[in-house]
Amino acid sequence: MSAADTKAAGPPVPVPPVPQVTGKSSHDDDAPRVQKRKRKKGELLPYFLILPAIVAIAAVYLYPLGKTVVMSFQDMGRRELWSGEPAPWVGFEQFTNILGDSEFWWVTFRTIVFMAICVVLTMGIGLLVALLMRRLSTWVRLVLTACLIAAWSMPLMVAASIFRFMADSDYGLINTLIAKVAGEDWLGHNWYLNPIQGFGIITLLVVWGAIPFVVVTLYAALTQVPKELEEAAALDGASAYGIYKFVTWPVIKPVFTMVATLSVIWDFNVFGQIWLLRGNKPEPEYETLGLYSYSKAFESTSFSQGTAIALITVLLLSGVAVYYLRQLMKTGEVE
Repeated sequence: MSAADTKAAGPPVPVPPVPQVTGKSSHDDDAPRVQKRKRKKGELLPYFLILPAIVAIAAVYLYPLGKTVVMSFQDMGRRELWSGEPAPWVGFEQFTNILGDSEFWWVTFRTIVFMAICVVLTMGIGLLVALLMRRLSTWVRLVLTACLIAAWSMPLMVAASIFRFMADSDYGLINTLIAKVAGEDWLGHNWYLNPIQGFGIITLLVVWGAIPFVVVTLYAALTQVPKELEEAAALDGASAYGIYKFVTWPVIKPVFTMVATLSVIWDFNVFGQIWLLRGNKPEPEYETLGLYSYSKAFESTSFSQGTAIALITVLLLSGVAVYYLRQLMKTGEVE
């Protein structure tokens, strides 16, 4: 064949490609959709699991909270409570009366001072005991932990009864021990005649009941401190305080902050300890915000005023609660 024949033949006709069998069907396009649906169902499963708990919490907390908010804007007394008649609306009158009362501010000041002393003592003693547990032998640490848990699990009524006996003016252990040092004049001493001394006994009960939780929690945080870093700091010549400040404290600081925030919330709302130590009828000098709200609601039969004080207390603690939630979120981000 010559070159002229090749030109006359023209260009070669392209052959269509032979379709290859891949094993895929038309239904394979629907596979991602099915997987997406399954994934969505799997993502919703945790919410369905916690739904009963959410409903229970809403039934227990949301309805009373809503009822409290509504009642604080009313003037509900004993007549409306027993007769079922609707209480008259007074708007912000309850709040203005409370905020304009000097007694409320004295009670608030007393509550804040009492809370601050309890938190400082609880966190300070708890941290010292937790640091001490690191230096104890295993069996001594186990015995101490068991004692702490036993004290923590003791009912409040039992603990209050013990402290009432210890501070008894005639047969109390505290007066007996002080009398051996300072003289027998302390044998008949009544600690509750002076509110400062009475709050001292109450503070001992509050701190005694809160220390076990603080110690166990802080000791768990101390176990996460790398020993290699502490040994390296000691080899570099750092003192015990320097090791604690630059190695130990940065590790346990998030846990310490969260426990301290919880202690602020708990000690701000102390009610049972004062109520039980004062024989179910605390004097006005021993009233904190919780007792003050109870006194206004049930002893003065001004239920709306008591609920308004409770709402003000919630607002005062809301900032602490927000700070606690932020610390929880930061801890989660660090982890």
